[in-house]
This record gives sequence, C-alpha cells and structure tokens, in this order.
Amino acid sequence: MAGGVVVNAAGGKTYPGHMTAFVFFTCLVASSGGLIFGYDIGISGGVTSMDSFLKEFFPSVYAKAEANKDTNQYCKFDSQLLTLFTSSLYLAALATSFVAASVTRVFGRKWSMFCGGLTFMAGSAMNGAATDVMMLIMGRILLGVGVGFANQSVPLYLSEMAPAKLRGMLNIGFQLMTTIGILAANLINFWTVKIEGGWGWRIGLGLAGVPALIITVGALVLPDTPNSLIARGYNDDAKKVLVKIRGTDDVHDEYDDMVAASEEASAIEHPWRNILERRYRPQLTVAALIPCFQQLTGINVIMFYAPVLFLTIGFGDDASLMAAVITGLVNMFATMVSIVCVDRLGRRALFLQGGTQMFVSQIVVGTMIAAQFGTAGVGTMSRNNAWLLVLFICLYVAGFAWSWGPLGWLVPSEVFALEVRSAGQSIAVCVNMTLTFIIGQSFLTMLCTLKFGLFYFFAGWMFVMTAFIALFLPETKGVPIEEMNHVWSRHWFWSKYVTVDSRQHDGGGGGGGSRRSNGGV
Repeated sequence: MAGGVVVNAAGGKTYPGHMTAFVFFTCLVASSGGLIFGYDIGISGGVTSMDSFLKEFFPSVYAKAEANKDTNQYCKFDSQLLTLFTSSLYLAALATSFVAASVTRVFGRKWSMFCGGLTFMAGSAMNGAATDVMMLIMGRILLGVGVGFANQSVPLYLSEMAPAKLRGMLNIGFQLMTTIGILAANLINFWTVKIEGGWGWRIGLGLAGVPALIITVGALVLPDTPNSLIARGYNDDAKKVLVKIRGTDDVHDEYDDMVAASEEASAIEHPWRNILERRYRPQLTVAALIPCFQQLTGINVIMFYAPVLFLTIGFGDDASLMAAVITGLVNMFATMVSIVCVDRLGRRALFLQGGTQMFVSQIVVGTMIAAQFGTAGVGTMSRNNAWLLVLFICLYVAGFAWSWGPLGWLVPSEVFALEVRSAGQSIAVCVNMTLTFIIGQSFLTMLCTLKFGLFYFFAGWMFVMTAFIALFLPETKGVPIEEMNHVWSRHWFWSKYVTVDSRQHDGGGGGGGSRRSNGGV
C-alpha cells in the first residue's frame, strides 16, 4: 500500500474517498433522468386501455375489443397502429443514441441530459394537445429523442461520479427513478380514467413534462464528471470536482489515473472503429447482449401493456389499472432491495437469483393462462385465480427489479475504457431501444398468435440469459472503472482477449497494460 491506494481482490486499485452529501445530491439529480423513461413506460399502457382514448384515435381497435369481449381474449387489442403509438418512441430513441454519443463526448454528460429533458418536454406538450394520430406519433418521436439522450448520458454520469465501492448503489438510482416514474404514471392513469368527459388521458400525457422539467433544470446545476472534464481539457476543474465528490484531498492517484486514461483516449481518433478491436471484445459482447436480454425477459409485456393485459385476463377497467399500480409498487420497492444489495452481494448473485425467480414465474403465469383460456382464448378468469396470477406477475416484476432491471443499465455503463465509453454506451442504448421497439411493436400480435405460449417464449430466454451470466459475466463490484481490464484478464474465457502485464498497472485505458502505473500500489 502507498499513497492511500490498495489493490482490491479483483486486482484493481481502491482509491481513498467516501460517500459525501455532494456526490449523493449530484447522483440524485442526475438519476431523475430515469423519471422520464419510467413515466412514459407507465403512462402509455394505461392510456391505450382507456375507452375514451381508443374511441378518439383508434376507433377500429375499440370496436374490435368490444366485439371480442366475450370471445378471443388473446386478440382483442391486436393493432399495429396502436402498438406504433407506444413503440415509435423507442425507434426514435434508437436513432438518437448515436447523436447523443457525440454530444456526450464533445460537450459533456450534463448537456446531453439537458438536451434530453428539453426535447421530452416538447413531446409531452404535443401529446397532451394531440388532435390526430399523426400528432400523437410526432410527439412520441420527440419523447424518444429525449429518452435517447437521457439513457445515453445518465448511466455514464452516475458510474463516473460514484466511488467504486458505491457505484452500484448510486447507479441504480437511475432504475429507482424509472420505477418511481412508472408508479406515478400508473396512479395518474387510475385517477384520470374517472374524469367525466373522457379527456383524462390528456392530463396523463401532458404531465410527462413535469419529470422532463426536473432533469432539464437539474442538468443546469450539476457539475460535469471529472472524466469528462479532463477529456475536454478542464483539468483544474476536474480535480476540484474530484476532491468535492470524494470528500478528501488525497485524490492524486485517482486523478493521475484519470489523466493517463484520458491521454490514451485522446489518441483514439475513431472510437467507433476501435471498439471493434479484439481487446474490447468482452466489453462489447456484454454491453450488447445484456440490454438485448433485458428486453427478452418480457418485462415490457408487463410494463407497457399491464392494464391491457389485465383487461385481457378478465379484470374490469378500474381493477386492471389498480393491478398495474400494484405491480408498480412492487417494482419500486424491489429496486430498493437491489440498491442495498448490489455492492454487497455483487452483480452476479442478483442476476442469477432474479433470473431464476423470473423463469419460474413466467412458467406459472403461462400455465395459469393456458388452463383458463386454452388456445381458443375463450372464457373468463375467476376473481381468486386472477389475483393469484397478479401475485406471480408481482414475483416476476420483483425478480426483474432487483436484477435485470437495474443491472441491465449498470453493467454496460461500467465496463468500457474511457476512449470508447460513450460509443459503448450508445451501443448498449441502441440494442436496448431496438429490442424495446421490436417487443413493443409485436407484443399484441405475438399474444394473438402464440397465446399463452408467449410466456413460455420469454421463459426460454430467461433460461438462456441466466446461463450466459453464470458462464461469461465476471464480478465487477468495487472495481474502479479505470481498472476494469483486470476483471476481464482473469476470467476463464475472456482472458484470451484481454491481458494485463503483471509488472505493470493498467489504469483501464484499454491498452491491455500498455502504460505504467500512476501512483503507488
């Protein structure tokens, strides 16, 4: 040990520092970017189950749902135009993520968050005032631009600001805010559906501007991360911020490692080309597959269309929205479990436990729906069986909320070297939004086609992704993001791609041990 720096079990450095009020405040404000993502997820499903909304914008869907009320439960809401209303946002977020990467790298993390909040506010105003389907979808596209910027920049900001030993807890603040946004949207749906005159959906869509305003104003008062400031040449400012967020003047070793990593990063002219190099193969694989798997858990079947799904299985209008509120509460409180446990138990333990719980829950839900409706989709579910189904859906949501939900954003944001970090995060967001769009656009058709088999389909993916975690994801808890190469170089499979010279200390700059240590170990 020298200069207050020790080597941790993963072979990387542990720097001095502790949780400070300042770093907690900055991470809390930045995490509010998750509110816009969560609010939209929750509000869209509730709005699309409201008769007044369907009558005004999707009359054919309303007529079909009424015609199928007592017949095929699986196909009563199947409409590509209706699902386009929901999923168009994620197509826009997909396209935006690449632009957001350049903004995040060139102008800093905070200004990327500011752009996201501003465009999301514009989209919420357009949706709240919509008079036709095209205006609705244009508003959704603006919301998607906002989500693309926020989801690209917020996880990076949190991972770079947080002390390594608390990075998991602070980063999961993004997912916690997402769940709070979902719950708030579910409560608003439950209230606005009762408004006489059938215009309550306008309140729900328009109130999306509130979380957007929070992140927009919040971004103006936040400092940028030390990593971003150094990369843009503001070294003195970076050191001041680092001292403030670590709560100690003994930041020389961490600062020197950041500077050295930034120097290597500045030598990289084409991060999008470099990220394809062999030495980044483990990070790229994990950052692409984990967001992909996160959506193949089937969570958006629940979160996008929870009220529609509960209507399908026999709940009345109010009861379906209340069931969605219950799942929203479970989602929020289970995410708090992850906040408490992620830096103690580690990423792998939560992934494996949550994945197993979700697999079992999906099998039970699919079997119960199969027993009740068969392949014809005819029948109604008894009250007791319906609430038993809600129980298993809640167990599924809880498993997601303390595993694949928060960790699907945390792990990709912490594994990349600085020179390709923005590009890597953009790839993660791109994959996430692509799968979200595909699942969102195809869910109602898949439910109509696969029927109860849809839940077995997602259960099969749960088995695959849990096996992937068990075999190929190393533990990253407590490892500084500048030191992450040590994790890959010691893994049974990924060590063939990443090597770290034992005589040298790799600062995570991606050079595979190509530079000397800055600061004693």
